[in-house]
Amino acid sequence: MHVVRSGRPLYWVWILFIGSYLAVIVYVIAAVIPDLRNDPRSRQAARKVLHTFDPERQRRNIAQRLEVADTVDNRRALAEECMRLGDYSNAAELYRSVLKGVYASDAGFLLGLAQAQAGSDDFAGARATLDTLFSTNPQFRSSDADLLRARVLEALGEHAAVLDRYQSLATSYPGEEARFRYGCLLKAHGRFADARGVFRDMLARAKHSPRYYRKKEKDWLDSAQRELSSLGQG
Repeated sequence: MHVVRSGRPLYWVWILFIGSYLAVIVYVIAAVIPDLRNDPRSRQAARKVLHTFDPERQRRNIAQRLEVADTVDNRRALAEECMRLGDYSNAAELYRSVLKGVYASDAGFLLGLAQAQAGSDDFAGARATLDTLFSTNPQFRSSDADLLRARVLEALGEHAAVLDRYQSLATSYPGEEARFRYGCLLKAHGRFADARGVFRDMLARAKHSPRYYRKKEKDWLDSAQRELSSLGQG
């Protein structure tokens, strides 16, 4: 199958049939392994396997690069890797370390810091950082920043304000998280019929969405199904 799909000369088929195990070993070394190295999907799968068995590997590599070259880009990369690992406190410190000089009001770094603060449950700090972000970057537009602001307001108990924000994000955010959070907030306020409508819309929309989208949003869609089941038919 690999010979045919990769467009290699068909004599390889005869070599594999005649040469048995030795031919297979030679072919894997000569053809399959190089193809895997050049295939983006194979490299991505390999990275996932490495992350599973050694989740700290990438962080160690970036930390070593940072020791050799203490650059803003390396600090950003290490902060992003800390975020991926859920190490929000170190991510916050790294973002703070680059928010100076020409980068003092950098929108990307301020958003990263706010996300790290929210991950550490420092919602008051995240709110202050977001206020700085939007005041120093009035033209900045980001659906992730808008969703984060809504989450922060919700965590701080400002439910009246956040309901309007979630309602807006439910139609504009490029994913299911905002819609799911909106439905959950409606449920928390006793608006069960409205919550059912949000969760049903999520699941109905997903049926007509591409497979890659359903896969990417699977966790939120599964959560919506559970919430809908807990609410009953109404």
